[in-house]
Parts: sequence; C-alpha cells; structure tokens
Amino acid sequence: MPEIVRSHSRAQFRRLAALLLVIALGLAIRRFGYALDLPFVIVKYGGSALWGAMVYLLLALGIARLQPVATAVMALIVAVCVELFRLYHTPWLDAFRLTAAGALLLGRIFSLWNILAYAMGIAAACLFDPARR
Repeated sequence: MPEIVRSHSRAQFRRLAALLLVIALGLAIRRFGYALDLPFVIVKYGGSALWGAMVYLLLALGIARLQPVATAVMALIVAVCVELFRLYHTPWLDAFRLTAAGALLLGRIFSLWNILAYAMGIAAACLFDPARR
C-alpha cells in the first residue's frame, strides 16, 4: 500500500512540474514568440495548445483518481465551453477580456481553430501524463 501512495505522489508531483512548465512555455511563446521570429501559427495556436494542456493538467491534479482519458474528455468539455463563452458579450466582460489576464484566461475572439488546438494540447498532455506510466 505505501508503494501505491508513493507512486501516486510522484505522478502528482510530475503533473505539477509539467503544469508549471506548460504555463511558463505558454507565457513565453505569447510574450517572445514574434521577437524570436516564430511563425504566427506557432505563436497563436501553440499557445492555445499549451492552454489546453494546462486545463488537462489542472484537472488531473484536482481530480487525480480519474483515468487520463476521462480527464482528457473533461478538459475538452471545459475548453469548448470557454471558447463558446467568447460569444457572450457584456461591457464588464469585454473590459476584462481587454486585460492581459482576461486575454490569457478567456481569450477575445471565438475560433473553431482554437478548439482544434486545445484538443491537440489536451491529447498531448494525456499521452505524456505521468500517471499513464
């Protein structure tokens, strides 16, 4: 039994480390991507894929008992809901979306391409999830 607890703790620690790395990469790609002459597609949709991976990892940390595939399905549902939420507009919400935090958390413009990028990021996070090993 103690070995199971230790392996679970190691997996959760690795998920946390992966989450912090994904957040750092996502912020870096959005901040420095164009300065590094990365193509628009990499900056825009790479950041979206990393955002999807972040959602997966957050859910995996919060609901550790779920299987990785179930976590991926939940992450995709969250990501699609957030994207659909971009279609809803109120003055205070639009003002928040104009801030850096609002743009990073909620985004500004609805895009089906973002949903595809989220799905790719979620799939990659699920595939490389430390709990799968």
